[in-house]
Amino acid sequence: MEGVTQINLEETALGTNQVSRTHLKEDLRRIRCAVVLCLLSVLVLALLTAYLLAGNLRAPSSCAGQVTEERTSRFLKQRAVASGTYMLSSAEKPRAHLTVKRQDLINTVGNHLPILQWEDKRGLAFTKNNLSYSSSALVIPVSGDYYVYAQVTFRGTTESKTNSVTEIITKVTDSYPEPTQLLTGIKTLNEKGNNWFQPIYLGAVVSLEVGDKLMVNVSDIRLVDYTTEHKTFFGAFLL
Repeated sequence: MEGVTQINLEETALGTNQVSRTHLKEDLRRIRCAVVLCLLSVLVLALLTAYLLAGNLRAPSSCAGQVTEERTSRFLKQRAVASGTYMLSSAEKPRAHLTVKRQDLINTVGNHLPILQWEDKRGLAFTKNNLSYSSSALVIPVSGDYYVYAQVTFRGTTESKTNSVTEIITKVTDSYPEPTQLLTGIKTLNEKGNNWFQPIYLGAVVSLEVGDKLMVNVSDIRLVDYTTEHKTFFGAFLL
């Protein structure tokens, strides 16, 4: 009986040890899971913190870039406004078309050819958007590239016939005392008969500055046909 009792006690002790080991393994497994979860949480927090720090570091750079872009845009706008070409629609650009009128006086500048006078309000003539007409000249309001044109029709009789006629579009600036010839046209007269006429047309793109003055000179102001406005005219417009 004692032997049987001893065997039963050993079996009971062995069973108890196995249960304890099982519980220990489960506890270790739980601890490992808890540690892994903690590590994952720390990793997630670290990544989130790094993302937020990176965003804060980028923000000043982004603001600085925005400020730089705004300054550059403002500078370009100022340059464009100075040149008169920023945000101007076709209807807003300076332009003028002048027509011939009877010449009362023979205007000259120094030793240069006579200057034609023009009509700027009646009939087909107009001045718009600050491109004004004053003292026989068109006055440029803003700097830029302009198309400048003029046609002068000369006419006469055999008694007033000359060998040639000349038309010149001249520019006068405050910085340079002498007028500058922009465009020149000369025609030799070969017509036969009692009456003759000769038109000369000039036109080109010209770079002009604020305050420049444009005028038309002719070789003989007495031969200019002033009878109809479509024969002799003068104008310019900003491109």
